[in-house]
Amino acid sequence: MQKSIKAAALQFNIALGDIDKNLAYVTDKLRQLARDGVELAVLPEMWSCGFDYRQLNQLALRTPALVERILALSGELAMTIVGSLPEPHGEKVYNTAYVADRGRLAGSYRKMHLFGLMQEDRHLDRGDAVCLVDTSVGKIGVIICYDLRFPELTRRLAVDGAEIIVVTGEWPKPREEHWRTLIRARAIENQLFVVATNTCGMIGKLDFFGSSLIVNPKGELLAEGGYENCEPTALLDPAEITSWRASISCFQDRRPECY
Repeated sequence: MQKSIKAAALQFNIALGDIDKNLAYVTDKLRQLARDGVELAVLPEMWSCGFDYRQLNQLALRTPALVERILALSGELAMTIVGSLPEPHGEKVYNTAYVADRGRLAGSYRKMHLFGLMQEDRHLDRGDAVCLVDTSVGKIGVIICYDLRFPELTRRLAVDGAEIIVVTGEWPKPREEHWRTLIRARAIENQLFVVATNTCGMIGKLDFFGSSLIVNPKGELLAEGGYENCEPTALLDPAEITSWRASISCFQDRRPECY
């Protein structure tokens, strides 16, 4: 990060299976956020259609066109946009987060930890590679929802140079305290910023609590969303990373050879 940047968590109630409705909403909100000076926007997990398993393979066929649309928007709005979509892959799909950076595809990440309680392992394929990308807003590490429960992944991204971890999620009730605690823990232990976006409201039979969070390297809340559609924003200052890591030298004091 060369300078402070304004980040937003674009939280909204995903219309299950309705790509056109979700795209229209996201497009309108991204334009609004750009007018407010936002340079990094993070969308929820599977933001185009949710986990509509009955027609997910068919819905995934529209993802390449959606990626092109988001790339064009990121260029037009001079913004970095991250969110996950169903990526076609044989008889299953990947849950893939795309990083659109001012008109270019900076990188993508296929979710590697699949949540069996929600039957993700039955419908999706696992990814097997981390995603750390240089963007116009800094070095971004990407994780998706359930990945939060695996601190090894975020630590790998931090050791490799991540300054911001983005989390694109669909995290339902009743596990709100897990969501909040894990996000803050990932920020505290890695001394970096976390921008985590959840969906909200009822989607099918599941109730999502929202509570999208932006957290600083000390684990302090810079912004948070409620239960309804919202776009919490915060200024991310790279000096906070430098000063906090100088104060408590966790990275210097690591002993990976002993772990």
